[in-house]
Amino acid sequence: MSQEKPIRVLVAGLGNMGRSHALAYHNNPGFEIVGLVNRSTPELEPALQGYAVHPDFTTALAELKPDLCSINTYSDSHADYAVAAFEAGCHVFVEKPLATTVADAERVVAAAEKAGRKLVIGYILRHHPSWVKLIEEARKLGPPYVFRMNLNQQSNGPTWATHKSLMRTTSPIVDCGVHYVDVMCQITDARAVEVRGMGLRLSDEIAAGMYNYGHLQVFFEDGSVGWYEAGWGPMISETAFFVKDVMSPNGAVSIVMDPNAKSDDIDTHTKTSVIRLHTAETGPDGKFIRPDQDMRMTGEPGHQALCDLEQAFMLRAIREDLNLDRHMADAVASLRICLAADESVRTGQPVRL
Repeated sequence: MSQEKPIRVLVAGLGNMGRSHALAYHNNPGFEIVGLVNRSTPELEPALQGYAVHPDFTTALAELKPDLCSINTYSDSHADYAVAAFEAGCHVFVEKPLATTVADAERVVAAAEKAGRKLVIGYILRHHPSWVKLIEEARKLGPPYVFRMNLNQQSNGPTWATHKSLMRTTSPIVDCGVHYVDVMCQITDARAVEVRGMGLRLSDEIAAGMYNYGHLQVFFEDGSVGWYEAGWGPMISETAFFVKDVMSPNGAVSIVMDPNAKSDDIDTHTKTSVIRLHTAETGPDGKFIRPDQDMRMTGEPGHQALCDLEQAFMLRAIREDLNLDRHMADAVASLRICLAADESVRTGQPVRL
């Protein structure tokens, strides 16, 4: 495949993320969309209406022979679709979570390595300049850390319908948690050693064995501790729905949200508004030496621009043969932690890793 030739991509799944990634491929001359896959025929943006929509992924993969498969379907199909794509000689972009079990996630990574193809997982925050800055400033503070993070969504109408569909296979603390646990792992570099979880089913509209509110606690080898909370549904409070806060003996770094932000606005999930840096150092009088520093994150990329950045990275990974070993290992590690939390919710017992 010459560098001048566009990467031929098959896009599977046309929900919110799938459509955004499809638009990113459509607008990037380094890609050529050869087909879309969705079980139903959705209403698409004008830019995507010229592409054929295929009902079956396996058939489309065999017939269209793409260079890259972009997998944005429900989580329980991620592993099988990704492995099939690797076996067909394709590179793979797959939305988070990578799989619904650690064994399946490891199976996908093994398939990528065997095929000698690139695997990129959709950790959108890794491509956000403000989140990169947050991680950088937190690492400067030094361990041990306290991580306090949540993303609750007061959803109704179509958004609640989407959440209910997701919860057929995946709980909120797994689906969203992998993002923020990944941030914790990037900051500390230490191995997680124990996870605890709790959850509650707050709606009769979801399966008896599922919960739409969850909370996890994770303990790291360097002494760091963290929690993550996620809740979906019309009953969820918007009070303190977005907390992103890291503390250490040397101070704290936090995201300060726009007080008028709404929890089900997809751009709210990534925009940071202000990063506040607090240093714990005090003078002879016991008072703080310096005031808190507010770093205003102007010109932040919105949701579509972040998807564009993700797919630009996918293109670089293929064209420049980037080493993605750490990227893949981190995806499995964050999934392992979140699935352990889910296990703890269901058993009522801590999980040692």
